[in-house]
Amino acid sequence: MHSLQKVAIILCALIATLVLIFTIGTTARAAEPPTADQVASRVQAFYNQTRTFQARFQQDYTVKAFNKRKRSTGQVCFERPGKMSWKYDNPNGNRVVSNGATLKVYEKDNKQMFEQPINDSQYPAALAFLMGKGDLKKTFTLRLLDAKRMNFEGGYVLEGTPKSPTPAYQKVLMYVDASTAQVRRMLILDAQGNRNMFTFDNPVVNTSIPSGEFNFDPPKGTTIVHP
Repeated sequence: MHSLQKVAIILCALIATLVLIFTIGTTARAAEPPTADQVASRVQAFYNQTRTFQARFQQDYTVKAFNKRKRSTGQVCFERPGKMSWKYDNPNGNRVVSNGATLKVYEKDNKQMFEQPINDSQYPAALAFLMGKGDLKKTFTLRLLDAKRMNFEGGYVLEGTPKSPTPAYQKVLMYVDASTAQVRRMLILDAQGNRNMFTFDNPVVNTSIPSGEFNFDPPKGTTIVHP
């Protein structure tokens, strides 16, 4: 074999090797999962451009001390800034309403309603970004959990630990749809180990919501409590 042929073969092999290395490297980089901050930025960007949010919800609340679980369902809607309305159909008639200034939590069976300024309440703190308030990366120390182990394959599970301690909760887990960056499920964990899970079904964004949705007057005879 002539020297020129040998050189040509060596050069071809070298080029093929370099192409293979480049291709493998590019594929590996493309397959690298995003960081927690990158996922949080996508979620924040989605909700920053969302004026309204409506969905069916399922709430599963577990009291650790008694190993007792309570399931509720209903309809929820949010509107920026700071407005929200939860209508419970199981148990029937309970409401949680904020008009952006005042938070009202109505318990039908107990015939009472808790009412206080929204800024004094910790109730919606973990859900603030859904209402167009707060910043995930400023509010939480974030990390990504193994989505497969969390039974949420094809998406991301973002764990947030509040940077400023709050008695309302210790951690929040956000189950994020990978294609849309919408939060499809939220798990709120408190210091006693209680678990409050919200699952959002059939979400719709940026559609009109009647203004009266965020105002609520309880039935006559309701005891009003100001914490």
